[in-house]
Amino acid sequence: MKKGQIIEGTVERMDFPNKGIVVCGEGVCTVKNALPGQKVRAAVNKARNGRYEGRLLEVLEPSPLETGSPCPHFGSCGGCTYLSFPYEESLKIKEGQVRRLLAPVLEKQDEACLFEAAKASPAVFGYRNKMEFTFGDEVKDGPLSLGMHKRGSFYDIVSVTDCQIVDEDYRKILRCVRDYFEELQGQGADVSFYHRLRHTGWLRHLVVRRAAKTGEILAALVTTGQTPGQTAAEREILAGFTGRLLALPLDGTIVGILHVRNDSAADVVQSDETTILYGRDYFYEELLGLRFKISLFSFFQTNSLGAELLYSTAREYISGCISASDKAEDEAGQKTVGKIVYDLYSGTGTIAQLMAPVAKKVIGVEIVEEAVEAAKRNAELNGLHNCDFIAGDVLKVLDGIEEKPDVIILDPPRDGVHPKALSKIIDYGVEHILYISCKASSLARDLEIFLARGYAAVKCVAIDQFPWTAGVEVIVKLELVKR
Repeated sequence: MKKGQIIEGTVERMDFPNKGIVVCGEGVCTVKNALPGQKVRAAVNKARNGRYEGRLLEVLEPSPLETGSPCPHFGSCGGCTYLSFPYEESLKIKEGQVRRLLAPVLEKQDEACLFEAAKASPAVFGYRNKMEFTFGDEVKDGPLSLGMHKRGSFYDIVSVTDCQIVDEDYRKILRCVRDYFEELQGQGADVSFYHRLRHTGWLRHLVVRRAAKTGEILAALVTTGQTPGQTAAEREILAGFTGRLLALPLDGTIVGILHVRNDSAADVVQSDETTILYGRDYFYEELLGLRFKISLFSFFQTNSLGAELLYSTAREYISGCISASDKAEDEAGQKTVGKIVYDLYSGTGTIAQLMAPVAKKVIGVEIVEEAVEAAKRNAELNGLHNCDFIAGDVLKVLDGIEEKPDVIILDPPRDGVHPKALSKIIDYGVEHILYISCKASSLARDLEIFLARGYAAVKCVAIDQFPWTAGVEVIVKLELVKR
């Protein structure tokens, strides 16, 4: 194959996260977003050392597995990957991807790892508890759109008014907000969307968070500081925005409406200044009997019911290692049971709080200070007094913690654990480590190091936190087999 060549072939399988492996007369080419079983046409855009990558041009024949999509935006919106497949088939694909990634690593250890069957999300539609919608247009100089990025595009936005991975409250809010600003534009108001190339315009994002258990909703309009006219005009626009949302007939309850100013040149949702337009700047969610106070930017698993499955599985994997401790005496001569647990990359402290009832103490480390403060508040809210949360980089913070761990839980960001931090973690020589990963390729890389340093993976499972998308969570339990 040569760069620029047009090829046709059948997708043999899909590797993590969304790499279709296309077999054609000239060889094998990786084509993103090509689904297993499809016959496709692609343009080769990379050819190096016998490895080829292509860009999907056309699906010539659908896969025998495809049954049609319940979402009219599927294929144009970049959010979902497997929505045209039965859910059970998408779950098999994800499990296969994880197995293929981890197999070359796990086969190097002496004992076999128990690889459990992938666990399905309790809800496969309407499951998301957070969405960041973007203002823009679907075609150059077209009408205002509010939704998701078009597949393969950084600039074009698809108005996902019928998105199936959120519930009807999200869809009503999205339609309401888009219609409101379309009306204002029709009346001559200066409410243009933010142009990512020119760095001009006002409307940037709409953020909606909705708790699955409590039904509480937080909505935020994110704009630049480039106000549409006078300050009084902006106040009037925001008042109209607030009134429209509060008038909506929703199943849930709006508890807060916010205005966030963000003048970052990057296409990210962040706050330079946040104003409460209505209610409060947080909502409550419940997981496995615990209550969590969540702000607009707090990290929290985007699938609440899936998070319960993820965390209950994690607790099942490791709780026996935390509580099954020989009795020891504290300074007062009292018998104590339980172990010291490190929860590294602890976020808002969800895992730490779930482990706290069976542990002597849980120490959480997280680099985002707001998340640490939220973790402290949530632990207090749940009456847990054996949790200690520290703000800082894991690599730097570990040296300053006097209490050494008996068990370590890792839930790192997508890129995995920093190599230097990983070495420090392994140096503790704890008997049990639980690794929760949202990117299986990073997990495979880190497992190589664990195995080289005397650990073995004894149990593993993929959990579908993100139905229909390319994402999947993986839990691995590691045990020290040789020092």
